[in-house]
Amino acid sequence: MKHLIILILLAVPTLALAQKNFIDQPYVETNAKVDTLVVPDKIFMSILLNEADSKNKTSVEEQEKTLEKTLKKLNIDTEKDLSLQEFSSNFKNYFLKGQNVVKSKMYALVVGDAVTAGKVLAELEYVDISNVSIDRTEYSKSEALLLELKSRAVKKSLVTAKTMAKPLNQSIGKALYISDGYSITNALQGKAAGIQIRGMASRYEAEVANPINTEFQKVKFEVSVNIKYALE
Repeated sequence: MKHLIILILLAVPTLALAQKNFIDQPYVETNAKVDTLVVPDKIFMSILLNEADSKNKTSVEEQEKTLEKTLKKLNIDTEKDLSLQEFSSNFKNYFLKGQNVVKSKMYALVVGDAVTAGKVLAELEYVDISNVSIDRTEYSKSEALLLELKSRAVKKSLVTAKTMAKPLNQSIGKALYISDGYSITNALQGKAAGIQIRGMASRYEAEVANPINTEFQKVKFEVSVNIKYALE
């Protein structure tokens, strides 16, 4: 027990000395930010197939076949990019109220650009699948981009520190402290230029739609760093 108390007493002054050294030595503190805009390359869409939409005239199974055929027509890999999110029916109410069973299925689709998303919306509208929405957009290489921006922010911080120290006839030493933060701003609010997100266009409008020049608003990546350099 005596040995344990001695070890603790020896450790406390060491910690205090380390804190004192950091506070007392001259340093310069800098904050640097860098940002960039990138075009999203992953567009997440939801497609609802519902027998109620066709007044039970077209089954979900038939709608599924139409959906797959339409997407393949657009050269979309349905096995890779299309997945089932949810399946439901009013089967319980069938026995209680004597109503027909109405089924619905929710699919998730991922496409790589706004042009393809626009074509999907137009073509599905044309075949009477209008419950389509765009949920969100992403940039697939976001992690690598953030690392690059952090590196650029640190370099910018160092240039700033050296510029501040030069009029003082002093130089910048090693970094004493560094922290970072980032933000990703996606301004998608259910719309993209030239694209109707919900199925509101007529058949004719869907047939002649030409979304070649459409583009989603770019995603903004911003990185900030706070660095304290020793001032020599």
